Amino acid sequence: MIVHQSCKYRLVLNRQQEAALLETLDRCRELYNAALQERREAYRLAGKTLTFAHQSAELPLVKVARPEYRNVFSQTLQDVLHRLDRAYQAFFRRVKAGEKPGFPRFQGRNRYDSFTYPQYGNGATLEHDGGKWGTLTLAKLGTLKVRMHRPVQGTIKTVTIRRDGDQWFVCFSCLVEATPLPETDTATGVDLGLLHFATLADGSTIENPRHLRRALGKLKKAQQQLSRCKRGSHRRARAKQTVARLHRKVRNQRADFCHKAARQLVNRYGTMVFEDLKVRNMVQNHSLALSISDAGWGQFVQCCVVKAASAGRHIVFVDPRYTSQVCSGCGAIRKKELSERWHSCGVCGTELDRDHNAAINIARLGCSQHAYGRVEAAPL
Repeated sequence: MIVHQSCKYRLVLNRQQEAALLETLDRCRELYNAALQERREAYRLAGKTLTFAHQSAELPLVKVARPEYRNVFSQTLQDVLHRLDRAYQAFFRRVKAGEKPGFPRFQGRNRYDSFTYPQYGNGATLEHDGGKWGTLTLAKLGTLKVRMHRPVQGTIKTVTIRRDGDQWFVCFSCLVEATPLPETDTATGVDLGLLHFATLADGSTIENPRHLRRALGKLKKAQQQLSRCKRGSHRRARAKQTVARLHRKVRNQRADFCHKAARQLVNRYGTMVFEDLKVRNMVQNHSLALSISDAGWGQFVQCCVVKAASAGRHIVFVDPRYTSQVCSGCGAIRKKELSERWHSCGVCGTELDRDHNAAINIARLGCSQHAYGRVEAAPL
């Protein structure tokens, strides 16, 4: 089985190279906004819906009228129009599904942060001899130095240049041959929480690292410094970069934790059962919003889904209702407030942690619905 995998590396640039990348990014953002304005005006004035083919055919005229666009690779400009077309398609899909539409919006400097070479080998090539450094050659931009902290796996299909604060990265989208792990019939339920990041059906826990909570002190000082700076000043720009670096560190720590925790679960269990949580609704609780966002449940579950697909494992989602209230020993409903962390059943006498009880219920529910494996749980 072939799976998609993205490999991200940091670019090491001089001032001229960074200025060239920034200029290309500005031209792509400008084209995106102009194409969006053209679509809106065409529909408002003539009731006509423009497509990617219509707008792509106009690119040669754009280069005649605006010579600076000749310094941007042609397929990169086409990809910008593809990005806008995908935004429109997603808008119409949400409308048909009855979801919140979210019409495509104009992109400011802080929102548009990447451009793509859609065909590796045609405008973008990588040379790497197995050492710590590689060279990336991009059409219209020249050769850039890449810090290769790991080798690229699989066949590279596309190359994306991304800006993250004051740093630049290259992302290779690759097709990789999946490597299934040895088959196992063990299954577990995973109850995601805030006291413990995750509790498994066997009673073991994954502790919550609380990366954002630990960084709040530094973030508070940096944001206070930012708020005191005059808008448009160089000091404010430096203060913004400081805040961005702190947030980037937290984001990287959370991603590293989620990938490692997901890998441990996928290596151990053949089937993992999760609650189908609606995190977007849960963060409406302002008392818990910060802690829920800091935990990164959605990112962790997505990591498990991707790694399980590559390893030949099963991921099951179940309805989260009553998983904490039902007794895992006898099935009786024992209602509890959120603050009550211990499950004590008056019918069968089962005594165990609330999250452990929920994890057992989640595992049994998922395995009964899909007949995947046997639940690995500690004796009650």
